[in-house]
Parts: sequence; C-alpha cells; structure tokens
Amino acid sequence: MTYQEKKSIVSVVSAILIFVSYCLYMYPRYPGGEGVEPSEVFHYWGSFVLYLTLFSIVAHIIISIIFNIVFRLTTNEKEPAFADELDKLIDLKAFRNSFFVFVVGFLFAMGSLVFYQPLHVMFIIMISAGFISDVTGSVTKLYHYRRGV
Repeated sequence: MTYQEKKSIVSVVSAILIFVSYCLYMYPRYPGGEGVEPSEVFHYWGSFVLYLTLFSIVAHIIISIIFNIVFRLTTNEKEPAFADELDKLIDLKAFRNSFFVFVVGFLFAMGSLVFYQPLHVMFIIMISAGFISDVTGSVTKLYHYRRGV
C-alpha cells in the first residue's frame, strides 16, 4: 500500500471520528423545549458550525503530523516531497467530486427553506453536506490511487 493510499484511509477514518465525536459532544447542548428564543437557536447553530470548522482543522493537522511520524518510524521512508501529474490529476478529481457533493447539499439545504422546513433542517443538511463532501474527496483519492485514473 502506498503512502497516498494510507493517507487517504487515515483521512476518511479521522473525518468520521472527528465529525461523530463533535456531534456527540454538541447534541446534548441543543436548546430545545418550549419558549426557546430564536436567538439561542441561531447562536447554537452558528457556534456549532464555527467550532466544528476550527476543531476539524486542528484535529486534521494533528492527525496528519502523527500519521507522518508513525509512517516514518514504521517504514523508514519519508513523505513524498513532490506531487507528479498523476497526484495532481487525482487531487483535481477528488476536489471536483467533493465540491459537487457540497453544492448538491447546499441546494438541498436551500430547498428545505423553500418548502417551509424548520431552520434546523437547513443547518443539519449543510453540516451533513460538508461532512459527506470531505469523506467523498478522501474516498475518491483512495479509489483513484487503487484503480488508476
């Protein structure tokens, strides 16, 4: 298994673990019940998205550093120092698929507002679309490194 394949697998697993652990942490904090002010709900969803973004970025950086250290210790190989045309092409295809999934999710989120769904449905769809697009990009990379372009 190549470095890129291992990195893609670690990326998929870490994205799932980060998202699930953050959602389990934030779920009990949802301001539910009767007489909840809309400003409290907006504050919850705004902080959910902002902190998820920050938490995800920091966690991905830490996991990437740990992965590179473990990879180097176990294989005595360095991380590839350059990306050739194949790597760039695979990155572009992964970005395309990831972007497509996010745009479709965004359109569904806006569609939920058109069909008078509660506001939290829009936020849930947007957050889910971001998560699924992240996983889609990593799975696309893994697929193309395994099967070719």
